[in-house]
Amino acid sequence: MNISLRKSFGPQVICLVFWPMLAFAQSSDLSSNLANCKAGRDTCDRSKLSQSEATEVGLTLHRQNVVNCRHGYDSCDRSKLTEPETIALAVADHQRNVSDCTDGMLSCDRFKLTPLEARDIAAAQQQRNLVACKDGWGTCDRSKLTPAETEEVNTARRQVNASDCADGSGPCDQAQLTPVQTKETIAADLQRNAQNCVNGWDQCDHSKLNPEQAKQTAYSEHQRNLSACRNREDSCDYSDLTGAEAKTLADAEHKRNYSACLKGYGYCDPSRLTVDEARTIHP
Repeated sequence: MNISLRKSFGPQVICLVFWPMLAFAQSSDLSSNLANCKAGRDTCDRSKLSQSEATEVGLTLHRQNVVNCRHGYDSCDRSKLTEPETIALAVADHQRNVSDCTDGMLSCDRFKLTPLEARDIAAAQQQRNLVACKDGWGTCDRSKLTPAETEEVNTARRQVNASDCADGSGPCDQAQLTPVQTKETIAADLQRNAQNCVNGWDQCDHSKLNPEQAKQTAYSEHQRNLSACRNREDSCDYSDLTGAEAKTLADAEHKRNYSACLKGYGYCDPSRLTVDEARTIHP
């Protein structure tokens, strides 16, 4: 009897065990097929879609086609657009072309511009070229300048040159300077040299200093040397110190040496201690 029951329930048990696995595999296959259909892949099998899934796939593909058309992709199928979508696309295409023309892009199609748009864009491009010429940019096309604009550009470039000469920050053409600008440039160069000398910078020419500037420079150089000596830097020139400065530094060094010997920290030279100081030092 037990054997008969086992034979009867065996196939059913097997079905109960494997049915969830089969159902899961089928569900996964359907889900994968739905994703393929939404993505427009060739592996899509529309016969496996339910009515709601087919509707969902249609909407998804339609929206993607609208996006493709808006971005100008080759995959765009304009025949599948609704009338409002076609109109919106035409408006977007026109505006994009206007923007391309305004920015001077190669994708600009001037024949699609309205007369007013063409006029405004031409004026904007003329203004951009004028600014480029004034600033000395490589995109400047002087052949497109009017006589008045050419004079305006020449004046601007002379001013830039005068500023570069005075600041020493760019290429300077002395020949383009007026007598007043030449005088201002020389004065600015002398002042800049004086500042370099005071700061101890390499671009210092002592021969160009006037007496007052030379005095200020000497004071600054002395203070920098004094600071270097106080900090025991290798750039210190002890021979440049005054007697009072040398004594002050020597006293400070004597105190440091005594403190190092007394506390046992730092460099200590016992030979420089006084007799009284030496007595206070414990072996």
